[in-house]
Amino acid sequence: MKEEKEGNSLSRRNFVTKLAVGTGGVVLTSYAASRAFDFPKSTNAASGKPQNKKVRIGIVGGGFGANFYWHEHPDCIVTGVTDLEPKRRKKLRDTYKCDKVYDSMEEMLRKADDIDAVAIFTEVPNHARHSIYALNAGKHVICAVPAAMTLQESHNLADTVKRTGLVYMMAETSYWQQTTIAARNFFQEGKFGNLIHVDSMYQHDGVEPYFYRNGKRTWRYGFPQMLYPTHCTAHYVGVTGDRLSEVTCIGYSDDSQCLKDNDYNNPFFNQTAMFKTKSGSSFHVRNWREGAFRGAERAEWIGDKMSLYGETPNGMKPTMVVRGKKQEKDDGGFSRRLNEIVDYEVPKYYLTDMLPKPLRHKSGHGGSHVFITHEFIDSIVNNHKPAVDVYEALAFTVPGIIANQSALKSGELLKIPDFGRGK
Repeated sequence: MKEEKEGNSLSRRNFVTKLAVGTGGVVLTSYAASRAFDFPKSTNAASGKPQNKKVRIGIVGGGFGANFYWHEHPDCIVTGVTDLEPKRRKKLRDTYKCDKVYDSMEEMLRKADDIDAVAIFTEVPNHARHSIYALNAGKHVICAVPAAMTLQESHNLADTVKRTGLVYMMAETSYWQQTTIAARNFFQEGKFGNLIHVDSMYQHDGVEPYFYRNGKRTWRYGFPQMLYPTHCTAHYVGVTGDRLSEVTCIGYSDDSQCLKDNDYNNPFFNQTAMFKTKSGSSFHVRNWREGAFRGAERAEWIGDKMSLYGETPNGMKPTMVVRGKKQEKDDGGFSRRLNEIVDYEVPKYYLTDMLPKPLRHKSGHGGSHVFITHEFIDSIVNNHKPAVDVYEALAFTVPGIIANQSALKSGELLKIPDFGRGK
């Protein structure tokens, strides 16, 4: 994440301050301010509330799983690590300074008597199965995205969380990107007015090196992109709390071998979807892996009073467009409203009291990793639903499952089931 520029102009600073509530500018430092309107409130991270004990966590998966900050959280201690590969087990051991190393998740859950929670960062096709296994073993669970790959897995996961009463959280990075937090705050404050449309893109060209590992195909070989939708769907559902109700999706193919013989019967590299929301607005998603474009995980939130455009991969900084009162002439001589373009410096929320002091630093995926770490641990310690609980996780995940079905049916408009919100 790039550093903010120093020395803002007075006019820009005054404008942004007018958009904020209270006297604190746009940096709303209370923990609850980061949540969408219907998500449960949480205590402030800096409240100093005494805790009875530290959450003892076991880490499963030494790839992405080594990128979080469990060892820095004041209410957490890593008491077990595991990966099927020795090199990754060593990486976890070295990262978290944990000498209790297990050969597999199953072994860890069978032998360890000092684990309260499990962080699952395994292959996508195993997420639901591993989460259910750990929940049934009596452990709280945080799992990498997506939550599931099929509707049946989604039902099984929701049922298991409800039956066990344990905490389940999905580690979605886009929910905690600094720009997404800003958009969520603006939505809660009503700054957008009516949110007319949201556009989200996850562009990631050049994934072929991840198709093989140690000479064998990985789960990524020919994987359907809309089965990995949450980096985009979080930009709408995670800001508004609304649900996606219908979708039409189109796929793009080329003559790549991976689209001819993969385990998913997937013929598409790129998938582009248009969703209808429960509130009646539109949500557009580009989930692309092939093309002459630059990488991006970004969104644009378009309102009838104000819009927020995330930083583009082609160099445009975060920008606001505010509804103007003046008129201008287009190049055809017709009058139109002159809306004001305002440069916007996204607050560094990770430096605020939304987080405990040891976690107030930069981290991966737009500053999201420290928030994911804290949200999970805090939900256990302070007994609240995490922002991305199982119901939000499925609201992020299931639309992609249905979008993939639509693409396989040449863009047929399909209904998206709603898994509810829980209690």
